[in-house]
Amino acid sequence: MTTPETATPNHDLLTRAFRDFDQAATVLQQSYDALTTRLQQMDLELAQTNASLREHLRETEAMRAHVTAILESLDTGVIVADSQDVVMRCNHSTERLLGLSQAQLRGRQVRAIVEEIRQQHGEYPVVLPSGITIALSQTDLTDETGTLIGKLVLIHDVTRIRQLEDRLQRRNRLEAMGQMVGSIAHEIRNPLGSVELFASMLRKDLRDQPQLRSYAEHISMAVQSMDRLLSNLLVYTRPDCSRLGWHATELLIREVLTLASHAIPPGSVEVRCEVHPLVPQLWCDGPKMKQVLLNLVLNAVQAMPEGGTLTLAACPASHQPQESTAIQLTVSDTGTGIPSELQSRVFDPFFTTKDQGTGLGLAIVHALVEAHQGRIDVESSPGRGTSFVITLPQGPAQAPQMPVSGVAVDGDSGSSAERVGLTEGEHE
Repeated sequence: MTTPETATPNHDLLTRAFRDFDQAATVLQQSYDALTTRLQQMDLELAQTNASLREHLRETEAMRAHVTAILESLDTGVIVADSQDVVMRCNHSTERLLGLSQAQLRGRQVRAIVEEIRQQHGEYPVVLPSGITIALSQTDLTDETGTLIGKLVLIHDVTRIRQLEDRLQRRNRLEAMGQMVGSIAHEIRNPLGSVELFASMLRKDLRDQPQLRSYAEHISMAVQSMDRLLSNLLVYTRPDCSRLGWHATELLIREVLTLASHAIPPGSVEVRCEVHPLVPQLWCDGPKMKQVLLNLVLNAVQAMPEGGTLTLAACPASHQPQESTAIQLTVSDTGTGIPSELQSRVFDPFFTTKDQGTGLGLAIVHALVEAHQGRIDVESSPGRGTSFVITLPQGPAQAPQMPVSGVAVDGDSGSSAERVGLTEGEHE
């Protein structure tokens, strides 16, 4: 039997145990609450971190899409390679310029691609079979520490720049030649006048001696021929296209064909005359523009010894936004064509591929077109034909719209067509 004396220590021990348990439970509960609060904070922080990562990923994807859009919209071809010089990707302009797909380029060495281009098409300027002129440039890609991480190859389409360079060089060359030719023409014309004067005096003095008189007449004829040549030279050096006005396009072209009728035997060549409805009139010096077109038509006829198609076309220069107010006159043939190495020289004075000819025809054409504040370009493929493209300002104001009369207009192309026969020969 337990006595009060023995119960008290046990009771105190039990009381302390319960108190310690309550304290431990309280601490445990506090720790649990603290842990729960920390977990909630961590969940919140994790959610915020995930949201931040998702936002960062979205921005990264948006930036990647933006950079890709920029890359694909560039006219410049871009090839991206890794640090081992292996192609990783390229843009659409690269595929268009090189004629190779991304699958054909990926995995190849950049060095091998560049070397292959140079072997096939030569050094700068690289002229591709499509007629596009390109320039290649390379640069290293490095990170923030300067470590090489890849290589970038840029393929620039310099066709337009090359054309402008060629045109500027041609203009400078022709201007220098024109000054020289003008000086020579004046120097020759002065003594030539004296020769003509004395020849005419001889004809009068020898009117009773027909045989001797014929010699004087030959001299006069030779002097007149030289004078015509000098006149052409002076037209080349000082073209006068001051009588500008509106001229009906179709009528002007028909008059040119009429003037060329002496070189048009029937059935030899088909002639197409295409006048766009938006170009019913031309702002030009009528007689001088006829001279330009007549020379080009005769050259085109002579370039088709086996027959072919001659096309005279007039249309807006809409494919050239910077010249949206310009028009184009084109004289095309399907003849022998002009070798590429000669195309830059066809407008040089005295340059000709004919056995007979002064080589002034196309030089005068160039000078007259320049006097109209226009330009003329030649596009030719040997064996396939030649096109001379004249670009002219549309005029000081929009011409009154006139219907294109006298020919049937093709509803699809807005052009008119007629058939005539032409002769044979070659380009001057």
